[in-house]
Amino acid sequence: MSLLDRLNNDMKQAMKNKEKAKLSVIRMIKASLQNEAIKLGKQELTEDEELTVLSREVKQRKDSLQEFKDAGREDLADKIRTELTYVDIYMPKQLSEEEVSAIVQETIAEVGASSKADMGKVMGAIMPKVKGKADGALVNKLVQHHLS
Repeated sequence: MSLLDRLNNDMKQAMKNKEKAKLSVIRMIKASLQNEAIKLGKQELTEDEELTVLSREVKQRKDSLQEFKDAGREDLADKIRTELTYVDIYMPKQLSEEEVSAIVQETIAEVGASSKADMGKVMGAIMPKVKGKADGALVNKLVQHHLS
């Protein structure tokens, strides 16, 4: 079942169950996917493109969450946390820190990196491998740790 089919089914279910927050998030995700398809001039997105859109949605919400926390707006932070739980349903299973660390070490060996000067080369090689499955900040931290 494609992501769009899952979203449509979940949207119908959310309407029946009168889950306004979930319905709102599903509609936002669908709109983002459709906008991306229009931008790329396609009828349907590939799985990779869908993952890119979902990752962008998660990142936007995490950034908003941090800003609301910093501003002391717990009411808005709670709303964003709820939205994040709904978006996470459609994301692939996230890799553990140990799994990401193993991928980092393997990639460092592949590209022959030896110092922090090679950071960009390593990050460029790693990110396609962990796309949507690991947070970029975690990957960055682990790469820095392993290169120092």
